[in-house]
Parts: sequence; C-alpha cells; structure tokens
Amino acid sequence: MLDFITETAFFKSYEVYIMTTLYVLAVIIPLFVTVAYTTWLERKVIGFMQVRIGPRKVGFHGLLQPWADMFKLIFKEIVIPANANKILFVIAPVITLVSAVAAWAVIPFDAELVLSDINAGLLYVLAATSVGVYGVIIAGWASNSKYALLGAMRSAAQIVAYEIAMGFALVGVLMAAGTMNMGGIISAQQGEYGFLNWYWLPLLPLFLIYFISGVAETNRAPFDVAEGESEIVAGFHVEYSGMTFAVFFLAEYANMILISALAAIMFLGGWLSPFEGIHNFLWLGIDLDKYTAWIPGMFWFFAKILFFLFLYLWFRATFPRYRYDQIMRLGWKVFIPITIVWIVVVGVFVLGKLPPWWGAA
Repeated sequence: MLDFITETAFFKSYEVYIMTTLYVLAVIIPLFVTVAYTTWLERKVIGFMQVRIGPRKVGFHGLLQPWADMFKLIFKEIVIPANANKILFVIAPVITLVSAVAAWAVIPFDAELVLSDINAGLLYVLAATSVGVYGVIIAGWASNSKYALLGAMRSAAQIVAYEIAMGFALVGVLMAAGTMNMGGIISAQQGEYGFLNWYWLPLLPLFLIYFISGVAETNRAPFDVAEGESEIVAGFHVEYSGMTFAVFFLAEYANMILISALAAIMFLGGWLSPFEGIHNFLWLGIDLDKYTAWIPGMFWFFAKILFFLFLYLWFRATFPRYRYDQIMRLGWKVFIPITIVWIVVVGVFVLGKLPPWWGAA
C-alpha cells in the first residue's frame, strides 16, 4: 500500500512538472516568434515612413526574412577574442535574455490566463528585469575591449538612471491600485467610463515618464548612445558574433515587448475593453459595451502592446540621437523629480479619498 501511494505521488509530481513545462513553452515560443517578426515589422514601418519598400524578397512580402536572418546567425562563426574571459563572455548574453524572458511568468494575458498569479507580481517584474544590467556590464568587461567597456559603462549608467524613474512611476500605480498583483492592478481600472477609468489619465505624467524611460532603458533610439555606431562602433556587444550576438538581439526586442506589455497593464487596463461599462456613448443611447462584449480580452491586450511597439519604431524613424549628457540630465534632473512629486500628489488623493480617481478606495 505504501509503495502504491509513493508511486502515485511520484507520477502526480511528474505530471505537474510536465504541465508546467508545457505552460512555459506556450509563453516562450510565441514570444520568440513575436520577437522575430518585430524585426520584420520594424523594417517595414521604417521603410514606409522613409518611402522605401523594406524586406520583400524572402517569402511573401518578406515574411520569411526573420527566419532567413535566424539561420544566417545560427551558422555564423562565434568568434571569442583571444584575451577575453571566455566563460563570462558566453554567459553575459544569456543573463540578458533570461532577465527579459523571466518577467513573463507573471504577465496576465486575460482574466484567467497567466502562468503564475502571485501577489507580488509587480515586485517580481522589477527584480527580474533589473538583473539584465549585469549581462550588459559583464559583456563589456569580458570582451577585453575599450570600445565594449565604454559602451557597457554608458549603458549601465543609462539603465540605472531610467530604471529609478520607471520604478517610481510604477510606485504611483501601486499606490493607486492598492495591490502588487498584476491582475489586481487591471481589475482596479474597471469602471463605468471605459478607458477613462484607466490610469493613463490620472497618472498621465507617470505614464509618459514610464514609457519614455522604457525606451531609454532598452537602449532604443533616440537613447541608443550605448550602441552609437558613429562613436563607439557598436557598444558593449561589439565583439560578439553569431548566436551570441543574436541572443543580445533577442533580449533587446523581448524587452521592448515586455515594456509595452507592462505599459498596457499598468496604465491602459491590460485585457480590459476600452468600451467596458459605456452603455450610453455621448448620450446617444449607443451601448458600446454590448456591441464589443464578444471581443476577447486577449485581443485588446495584444492591440495595446502593438500600439506601444509602433511608437518604438516610430521614434527610431523620427528622432535624432541625444547626446549622452542630455540623456543623463533628462533622467536624473527631470524624470526622477517629477515622479517623486507626483507620488506625493497620488498619496494625498489616496489618503484623502478624493474624487474622481480613488473616491471609492
């Protein structure tokens, strides 16, 4: 009897491991496919803005171009500099990618669709994403190159500056929602006025600072001085090639998607419909909630992510690169003071239960 119970417990635990692995793969595989096609979308969007065609030779309208790039990088030689620290050189891109992917464990795609619904989800995201800076620093140092080290120092200073501003912006969301659970933050934005109940309106300064800081933290244009080709060749990953370079590439685009997903969750209601609760649109008797109730929440969530990704690509095609001193001044002297002031304002409204935002808190 004891052997039967032990064997049953073993198979149950084995089944749990299998199901957990399948759930993780169900998140990671679509994420990597999305990363691949974000590179295609970037070339198409920027090409359209600059009156060019973009990739169109490989596959239908260039849809197979990301796969061609992937196979090219897989078969390229991985060159490790002679005097580099070989172990750290290889580990650095892995740290960066794992940091970008691990945060997706607590991202809710719909009301009941989340890999791990933990109460401290926001804290977990901040902890997981903050590890990525170590991969950047290690990559620059282990390469044994002055250009790589300079790019790593630039990137690390930039990430630290804007991560503080991002953290303060999310503190405002935490105070408004009263919870660190990602699903709870989305539920706190429900109301009878649809998208007007979302935090983008009462927390507008924090919303703008969060997204701009996210662009800076991912080293995307116009904050891409860490990879300024005209100044330091290619930044901290100048010595990388083949799949080691591809992993950095994957991490950058995965971070873009993650920042977009967090912006959608924290400020745009996550999976919530923008028309939820709107039963008398503009006093015309139009029930928008009724007409859009059939649309799944996951659609709205992905649409919001795509909107923020488009802004990423739009910025790259539009704005020139900032000087490094301008970037540091914006982060330390503008964004951080504004977030601190707005946190105080939010605290006053929460404690005083002042309308219209948190009157029912």
